[in-house]
Amino acid sequence: MATDPLLPLRDALARPWQASSDYDLNPGTVLPENRVLRPAAVLVGIVPGGQEGPQLVLTKRASHLRNHPGQIAFPGGRKDEGDADLVATALREAEEEIGLPPTAVEILGALPAHETVTGYQMTPILGLITRDFTPRPQPDEVAEIFSAPFAHVTNPARFRVEQRIWRGTWRKYYTVPWGPYYIWGATARILRGLADRVGPCG
Repeated sequence: MATDPLLPLRDALARPWQASSDYDLNPGTVLPENRVLRPAAVLVGIVPGGQEGPQLVLTKRASHLRNHPGQIAFPGGRKDEGDADLVATALREAEEEIGLPPTAVEILGALPAHETVTGYQMTPILGLITRDFTPRPQPDEVAEIFSAPFAHVTNPARFRVEQRIWRGTWRKYYTVPWGPYYIWGATARILRGLADRVGPCG
């Protein structure tokens, strides 16, 4: 019987996780206790199988966006009033941003929410993409759709900690480069959480 290459991920989802944030590597940052975070969700979409193993679907954000222009991201966004829950948010945003039909996604589970520097409480929704679809980038938000090997982005050895000046102080953050794509910030932090629990995988 063939071994499920995503079994470590399924096992990891059954264990308790701690929430993460863009400030994890910067413990000196003092955040207001009464801050209000806006709910959001992203789809961590995995294409199974194939000779190259499972692939993770990612986007490159459009360069004209106000927040995080040109950065690598999961498809997703803030929760709308019409969304039944955060799973619905992630599926709706994925359909809008990359043309992924909700019926083509098997939900595996959710990771703990991640707090971003832009004031969102972002919940990563893990989903298995169960059939082929035609990627269709939404031009207002997405410049490119691509995939990265799941084994690469869940291997702790592939990650680096880098830093840059942000709001007048040095800010450290994770990166996990893949080919020409510089994956960093919230996307890399979420992937690092996965890597710490399942990697190397695939």
